[in-house]
Amino acid sequence: MTRWLRGGIFFAAAFVFAADRLTKYFIIKSLVLGQSIKVIPDIFHITLVFNDGAAFGVLRNCGPFFIIFSFAVIAFILLVVSRSPRLDRLTAMSLALILGGAAGNLIDRLQFGYVIDFLDFRVWPVFNIADSCITIGVALIACSIIFKRSG
Repeated sequence: MTRWLRGGIFFAAAFVFAADRLTKYFIIKSLVLGQSIKVIPDIFHITLVFNDGAAFGVLRNCGPFFIIFSFAVIAFILLVVSRSPRLDRLTAMSLALILGGAAGNLIDRLQFGYVIDFLDFRVWPVFNIADSCITIGVALIACSIIFKRSG
């Protein structure tokens, strides 16, 4: 893998991490728990929720597991990125999204014991930027695997 691509992975992961941390910082300073601001009434709100489960509020009260799992995911991605001689751009971007998102939510769990969520589309559990990036990264890897096998 080229130095440029490896650097791009870390840059993209750092960007995701920074965006996640900054938005959570502003939300936590601006809202109280449970407070909701209508952005598009009945469609999209900013709502402060503390989530002690996984992405989108599943598997509640499993904080220690998610801390260990997050460390394992981060270590695995760092190992893959540092040792893989070749990664395609889609896989590299997927790993960057997952790395940045996992690190963002891990900091919340270590600092607070829960994850700060605030993106509320009313038809889906409240989530955050890190959750979105992790979900998109995993979906891209899954698509990559499916299309490589079928193609």
